[in-house]
Amino acid sequence: MTSQEVVRRIAQLRKQIAEYDYWYYVKDSPRVPDAEYDKLFRELQTLEEQHPELRSADSPSQRVGGKPLDMFQPVRHAVPMLSIRTETDISDAGAIAFDARVRKELGLSESDAPVEYVCELKFDGLAINLRYEQGVLVQAATRGDGETGEDVTQNIRTIRQIPWRLEGGCPSVLEVRGEVYMRRDDFEKYNERQRELGLPTLVNPRNGAAGSIRQLDPALAARRPLKFFVYGLGEKVEGWEWRKTHKEELDQLDAWRFPVNHECRVVQGAQGLVEFHRRIAEKRDQLPFDIDGVVYKVNKIELQEKLGFVSREPRWAVAHKFPAEEQITVVHDIDIQVGRTGKLTPVAKLEPVFVGGTTVSNATLHNEDETRRKDVRIGDTVIVRRAGDVIPEVVGVVIDQRPANTGEPFDLFKRLHGKCPVCGSRIVREEGEADWRCTGGLFCPAQRMQALLHFASRRAMDIEGLGYKLAEQLVDGGIVSTPADLYKLGMSVLADLDRMGEKSALNLLEAIEHSKKTTLARFIYALGIRNVGEATAKDLARHFGKLESLMKADEESLQQVPDVGPVVAQSITAFFSESHNIEVVKALRAHGVHWVEHEAQAVRESQFSGKIFVLTGTLATMTREQAKEKLETLGAKVSGSVSKKTDYVVAGAEAGSKLEKAHELGVAVLDEQQFLALLERV
Repeated sequence: MTSQEVVRRIAQLRKQIAEYDYWYYVKDSPRVPDAEYDKLFRELQTLEEQHPELRSADSPSQRVGGKPLDMFQPVRHAVPMLSIRTETDISDAGAIAFDARVRKELGLSESDAPVEYVCELKFDGLAINLRYEQGVLVQAATRGDGETGEDVTQNIRTIRQIPWRLEGGCPSVLEVRGEVYMRRDDFEKYNERQRELGLPTLVNPRNGAAGSIRQLDPALAARRPLKFFVYGLGEKVEGWEWRKTHKEELDQLDAWRFPVNHECRVVQGAQGLVEFHRRIAEKRDQLPFDIDGVVYKVNKIELQEKLGFVSREPRWAVAHKFPAEEQITVVHDIDIQVGRTGKLTPVAKLEPVFVGGTTVSNATLHNEDETRRKDVRIGDTVIVRRAGDVIPEVVGVVIDQRPANTGEPFDLFKRLHGKCPVCGSRIVREEGEADWRCTGGLFCPAQRMQALLHFASRRAMDIEGLGYKLAEQLVDGGIVSTPADLYKLGMSVLADLDRMGEKSALNLLEAIEHSKKTTLARFIYALGIRNVGEATAKDLARHFGKLESLMKADEESLQQVPDVGPVVAQSITAFFSESHNIEVVKALRAHGVHWVEHEAQAVRESQFSGKIFVLTGTLATMTREQAKEKLETLGAKVSGSVSKKTDYVVAGAEAGSKLEKAHELGVAVLDEQQFLALLERV
């Protein structure tokens, strides 16, 4: 590069990094993956090292990045919160190179003893400084630009892991530094709830943690599932001169009940660093939170002080990276997948990219609302994330790289012409739901496994012996396409299946034959109509008496049934409006599945009518299912949980938390003898 080209490139990098810093630190909306940012930052550092005359005080390389938001009060750090050097060579050589640099700076020869290090996880969250005076938390501040951060005390106080007061002889002033983060499972649950409510989701756990802390309303931060790990100290404290090692600091912080991650290890020399990096890399996916590497620190404080700092980084510490979990790629197409429950999920077909330790060519877009909110279109350049066992997902679009011909925003119904891409049945989206669904439940090949297992379950047709492994063989082998095909199975076909044999096959055939005699309620429930559970199926059977009457009912008629509202009514009419489902129902009847009509007559008025019962523990004279059927025949309702609306709790042997809840709420409790006596008086 010519000198003019170097000047232009440095100016370009500074402008680009400053822009990315703004979106990441100020707006909490990252525009590029960490790996891309790190690459640009290293390029700038290298050019400035090669041309020191071009280095300036306002360069991003001279600061950590970001600036205080106007909405928060600035906090001047007593000790700057400097970043540490990143070792981007993810092989063993990265650890070996760091140890070599440390030994060289300390003037150690090959014959000298190995250097002792503390190895920690590199958490992917937001760095925070906590200040305690006289053992009381008085201030929490973000890193900011390293010199000045933001006062976020009100939000930090919502994190229950962080103690407000320290006990046990703590110094008069103590600054603790650590990372606010989100667990992956908490992050997924939070986003799922947001999708159900039609609200914006978080981009990733790191962005969720940073965005939560930078909220003016602490109530919002309190609703976010934030966690905290401590990893060191800020301002040197009076009266704590005895500390000799970093590990001693962590142990003392642990004793003061700060959350310290116990994956940290004290190791000896380069080999110890290598082994730690390998071990954590192997278990990275099993950790409940995101990390993007590990951190090595010289353990002895005396040696840290001797090594000192260079530019903005300590010589005695380094971050050793793992493969990036976010990368940039291009969307070639958007496919629609049909799940086992009929849910339609848009999936981005990607230019293959190596991310999170594997090559990714597909990434979920979750649903239509998410796809439109992120405005993902075919041809877009997108950020793809894969962490642990989480399904790869598109987390954002690089808008400034969008081609001119990307077309209109994504429209799932229009793209599919209103039909399931697998079976051609109508697709519907219930009011308040985020997902479109296929209505061809009994017929749709994508839903066969789920439909078959539900049909055969104990509370449906009760076909004992038909479990997941067998159902998988029947469906994958093309032996069963719909539940009606179960009643055509023969001994020769079943006996040849894996782990079956003649005896198991005979038992299954007997169970299938026995299931032909059932009840209308069980049959309705077995059909797997969306939103129709066991209790609703019984209400429908009592109200209509005949299957034909239910199949012909419109939404208005259905809503005359207790507890059936517009959503359930829509699900039922959508199910029976599909000719495929009607054909399966007819086939089941033709194969001999039958029940006593007019089941509503079996329910009679009694003192139990309308009463709510909860069954808990083990009954000696009957099963809980039998007790439930007796109560429902007498007009009672049986609930799975105790509340203020519960009238009676029937407690058998080894009753647990439900009995405790009943006592707590003052709900009447019946033992088995009292329950039987009550039944006899009806």
